[in-house]
Amino acid sequence: MIIYNVTFSVDKEISEEWISWMKEVHIPSLENLFESARILRVLSHEDEESDSFAVQFYSDSIVGAEKYYLNDDVQKKFGERVLSYPTLLEEV
Repeated sequence: MIIYNVTFSVDKEISEEWISWMKEVHIPSLENLFESARILRVLSHEDEESDSFAVQFYSDSIVGAEKYYLNDDVQKKFGERVLSYPTLLEEV
């Protein structure tokens, strides 16, 4: 199993909008690349200005992750108010 994990740092002022957009627009638009996805709140990196989330995309193939790596829809929508850090993982 391949897991493409993206950690997002989201400006607190837009966190709810970002979550809704991810659930209703962005993640559904990737259904051809991944079998499933989930959003998790990162509790160990809380600060006053931003919220942290990990979005995990699951696939049996690395192909979806390679295609998604080039996707910049989040940056187009939210600009510098959302920063992201990708990690490619493999279940062992």
